[in-house]
Amino acid sequence: MGGFYGKENLSEKIRDLYDDLTHCWCAETCAERMRGDWSEENPTLGQCSITSFLVQDIYGGRVFGIPLPGGGYHCYNVVGGIKFDLTSEQFGDKAKDLDYTDRFEQSREVHFLDPDKKRRYELLKKIYLEYRRNAK
Repeated sequence: MGGFYGKENLSEKIRDLYDDLTHCWCAETCAERMRGDWSEENPTLGQCSITSFLVQDIYGGRVFGIPLPGGGYHCYNVVGGIKFDLTSEQFGDKAKDLDYTDRFEQSREVHFLDPDKKRRYELLKKIYLEYRRNAK
């Protein structure tokens, strides 16, 4: 793990955020439709939108989406003009097929109309803040 899209262009702080999140992502924060496939070997599975909005909370920037076959979007971040995707590893070898040129801005207001997604975001944020508090 740790080979996510855009890593080479990021500050150490954001790379450290990824490392912290590896201790926070869990089956409960995974999208419900993917929860049965979530594992510690693939902790980023089903975590894209909630992770992207958490990154936005911490570092600002914008959240964009890549259209997926069958509908929906895979979310990623652009901060200070740098594109990165902390959850791209969930796609394994197919991550190289993600096209980050077609950007569709994503809104937390729209995403969080889904009560489960909002609950998972709030849970991830809570787990992350608790992890950071205990890491100091």
